[in-house]
Amino acid sequence: MSPEAMRRLQALALAQRRRRRLQAWLPWLVIIGMFVIWEAGVRAFNVQQFVLPAPSAIAESMVKWWVPLLDNSWQTLMTTLIGFFLAVIFGLLLGVAIGSSSLLYHGLYPLLIGFNSVPKVAVVPILVIWFGIGTVPAVITAFMISFFPIVVNVATGIATVEPELRDVLRALGAKPSDIIRKVGLPRAMPYFFASLKIAITVAFVGSIIAETVAANKGIGHLMILASSRFDVPLVFAGLIVTAVMGVAMYVAAVAIENRTTGWAMRGQNDQQITVPGV
Repeated sequence: MSPEAMRRLQALALAQRRRRRLQAWLPWLVIIGMFVIWEAGVRAFNVQQFVLPAPSAIAESMVKWWVPLLDNSWQTLMTTLIGFFLAVIFGLLLGVAIGSSSLLYHGLYPLLIGFNSVPKVAVVPILVIWFGIGTVPAVITAFMISFFPIVVNVATGIATVEPELRDVLRALGAKPSDIIRKVGLPRAMPYFFASLKIAITVAFVGSIIAETVAANKGIGHLMILASSRFDVPLVFAGLIVTAVMGVAMYVAAVAIENRTTGWAMRGQNDQQITVPGV
């Protein structure tokens, strides 16, 4: 390899390492910048705390009320995860069934769309009548709000298997169950994990909605109590804790996706450049 080509490769490798470092630090820089601008704006315009508290006031509230925040956040996380895992199980099974059968696809889709169009906050009072105030309405609300994207994405991934590929597999003696298991499910996995990243975040929305309406514990319940006392920093502290939990679950879903379906994203990743001796 000529010295000029070697220098070019070294420059590309160095640029790639800088890009990876920037990508690793960029989310933290954006978050810190947002809080700095928020703090400066509140102080510059002298915004009252009951209207928009500064991040410093929110942090002070989080330190002061860390025990209730931790206790209630654990309740919210538990109900969200239970509802989310139920949505994953039933959504995956129903998505496979709908994607595998055109009759089910056309028969159940209007029902699913109508079910998803119903505002979940309007369903919570009915759940309270059926199950009482507590954990169950929050679990069911988290399930209902995260169920639809999983079903739709899994069904789409299986239904979009090429007809030519199905015909070839049938000609080779494959059964419909073999086609679904060996082709349909692997094809649907990228869709499935894309739906998980959506479902896990909206599942928190379902839990918080139910907790603000009918619960005696949870971040939503804590925020309602704080707002009744005009403790706006504590309300924002609850929002930040919920956001942190949502980001953590999203990162977990991305990590699992990269380990299981990294082959589907291989064209999206930057090719790593290696230089001999570097």
